Amino acid sequence: MKRFENILCVLESQTAGECALERAASLAEHNQAVLTVIDVIPRMSTGIGMPDGGPISLELRAAMIREHEARLVSLIDPYRKRLDIKHSVLVGTAFLEIIRAILRNGHDLVVKSPETPDWLDRFFSSDDMHLLRKCPCPVWLVKPGGGESYQRILAAVDVNDSYPPEELKTRQALNRTVMELAGSLAVSEFAELHVVNAWEAVDENTLCHSGFIRMPEDEVHAYVDQVRQNRAQRLDELMRETGAKLGLDAMEYIEPQLHLQKGEARKEIPALAERLKVDCIVMGTIGRTGIRGFFMGNTAETILEQIDCSVLAIKPPGFITPVELEE
Repeated sequence: MKRFENILCVLESQTAGECALERAASLAEHNQAVLTVIDVIPRMSTGIGMPDGGPISLELRAAMIREHEARLVSLIDPYRKRLDIKHSVLVGTAFLEIIRAILRNGHDLVVKSPETPDWLDRFFSSDDMHLLRKCPCPVWLVKPGGGESYQRILAAVDVNDSYPPEELKTRQALNRTVMELAGSLAVSEFAELHVVNAWEAVDENTLCHSGFIRMPEDEVHAYVDQVRQNRAQRLDELMRETGAKLGLDAMEYIEPQLHLQKGEARKEIPALAERLKVDCIVMGTIGRTGIRGFFMGNTAETILEQIDCSVLAIKPPGFITPVELEE
């Protein structure tokens, strides 16, 4: 992948974190990118009668920071011959401190393993989901225990062109970013690239079965086929744009396999990922931009709840994180 310049790797669990660190270090090396490795420890409460910030509290916090910093140093030491790695231990709520580090230092990618040892079991209402919802840059959640390289990558795109103009423009930009990153990742991993678009013909069931509005069956079939052809055409256009961006040689090498899945994205995309046994899904996670509070669409959350692989989650241009730096 030849896109990221300032990578942030979060290590919260030693065993799981080693997978994320290896990914982040390899990516930084190939991109000649800056790599910063951090851990986040919670603020300590010393109990009744011991105010936060007092001598005992400060001593305990300092001891915890030293312990976690020593762990970071031991983990990153094998990579120092290849990279100049920065490191630090932050104090506070994990997802907030990660995002604040991004805002302070301009990181353009977060790499981490999930906080729970049982992958995605389940990280709703957890720091990982907060990070996916609110992080201003892409988040790569690396599944622990995976192979050294990915075999199959799935890019999930939405090529429906019936959105209002501004939203359509945003979704098209997001599609291009998803494809650029998925294609670059497939090239660097020597992996198969699969591209999926789940589509539906609006009101198909109503047109077939409604007692008030009922079209002849052949007309309904023609309408559904027209929708399918439209999606296929839009997907082909996206592939041509991706080829122009990545280069025809790269596209010919990875030979993307296209999947037009009829049905709801929240059902079809996880099902396809399971059938293909993909190692990583690259997908957009948000539909609204420019407004604080619109974090992630319900479809994206439902998909993430069902999958069992690594995730590279992308924000569209114009996304505004609700997290702010502390004064």
